[in-house]
Amino acid sequence: MSFVEYGDTIKDGDTAIVFLGHESMFPVKVQHGTVTQTKYGVIRHSTDLIGKKYGSKVTCSKGGWVFILHPTPELWTMNLPHRTQILYSTDISIITMMLELRPGSIVCESGTGSGSLSHALIRTVAPTGHLYTVEFHQQRAEKAQEEFREHGVEHLVTVTNQDVCKNGFGVSNIADAVFLDIPSPWEAIGHAKSALKAEGGRICSFSPCIEQVQRTCLAMEEYGFTEINTLEILLRVYNVRTISLQIPDLGKAAEDNSSAGFDSSNPSNQGSLCSNLQQGTVQFKSGVPLREMVGHTGYLTFATKS
Repeated sequence: MSFVEYGDTIKDGDTAIVFLGHESMFPVKVQHGTVTQTKYGVIRHSTDLIGKKYGSKVTCSKGGWVFILHPTPELWTMNLPHRTQILYSTDISIITMMLELRPGSIVCESGTGSGSLSHALIRTVAPTGHLYTVEFHQQRAEKAQEEFREHGVEHLVTVTNQDVCKNGFGVSNIADAVFLDIPSPWEAIGHAKSALKAEGGRICSFSPCIEQVQRTCLAMEEYGFTEINTLEILLRVYNVRTISLQIPDLGKAAEDNSSAGFDSSNPSNQGSLCSNLQQGTVQFKSGVPLREMVGHTGYLTFATKS
């Protein structure tokens, strides 16, 4: 099993996603002799998972069923253990596009955090690219390294435990793109410029506060970056539902009343007008935005090394 090289069957040691519904799923490490409890009953790894195809429908001990899915960066983002605040697919998608990433790209990242963006970057640059990710916190760096190894992508990533603001990324003049998600990104702009290739490399900084963005933009200008721009991506979800409405046959009623010299302006006749309308119902799909939505997450500042 690998997050970038997809297999057909579930094997011992794989990480799989147990899918109970769109709002209910969780990861599980497949192991011989292990069982997993769900609201639909027990899943026995030895008999219910190992050797089955990914995407299979598995019946639990209580008669309910779940699907077992192959892990992807998108599914991992929704199910990973949170060690820090993470980036979600809405921001990740624009980061991947604006940094102009492709297979073979070299990317530097700080900090690694829970590895949500890291997995997406690795999948994008595979099979010949590489990710150099720096994490200040030692335990988080070790845990990220362990997850990359379990997910079969350790050959595509190098994890370093150090302060990027003081020590940089550990590489020079090779990166196609740099991503910063740290409290003071303006202190790392010089190291980011050193890590980027001679010209044309792209940089992105994620910051939740506009004051951080202002200081980062000033630092980018100081180090000669061009095409500096800041984006905020907001996701608006629509709720699609079926609506039933009553429809009166106004044409037939109006025709009957006009032929009989009916005066609809007379209050005494309005009741009979309503009773003469032929009532029916029509069903149609309607999409309306949710009353509550995810608001501000952070600002994405992009620039190009001139």
